[in-house]
Amino acid sequence: MKNSFYILLLIICFIIGCTTSKPIISGKDESTITQNDTVRIANDELKYEVIIIDPGFSTWLHSRAFPRGYHSQFYLENKNQFYVSEWNSRVLQPQRYNPNLYEMTINYDSNIDYGYEVNYLIYNYMIYFQNSYKQKLFGHVPSR
Repeated sequence: MKNSFYILLLIICFIIGCTTSKPIISGKDESTITQNDTVRIANDELKYEVIIIDPGFSTWLHSRAFPRGYHSQFYLENKNQFYVSEWNSRVLQPQRYNPNLYEMTINYDSNIDYGYEVNYLIYNYMIYFQNSYKQKLFGHVPSR
C-alpha cells in the first residue's frame, strides 16, 4: 500500500523540443533545480527539459549515488540507451507491466548530446527506480 502511494507520485518526463520563452536561471545554459524531491534539468539552448518527481530520489541521489565524474559520459549514455529502451517497451505493454510504474515513454535520442548532467541524472534515476521498486530493466543493477 505504501508503494502504491509512491507509485502514483512517480512521474518522469523527458521532452525534447519544449518551448520556453525565458531562461530558467539567467546566465546559465543548463540548470538543475531540486525542490521537494523534484529534480528539474533544463537547457534552453538545446530546448529540452527533464523533470523527475519521486519521493526519496533527491535524498538517494545525494546520499547513495556514485559522485559526478565516477562514470564517463559515454558509459552513462550507453546504459541510458538500454534502460530507456526497456522502459519504453514496458510502457507499451500495460497488460504485462504495472502501468502505475511505467506511465509514459521517455523521448531519449542517442544521436543528441545531452551533456553529462542529463545523462547522470537519468542513469541514477534508473538505478534508484530499479532498486526502489524491485524492477530489472537491463543487466547488472548496482545496489547503491
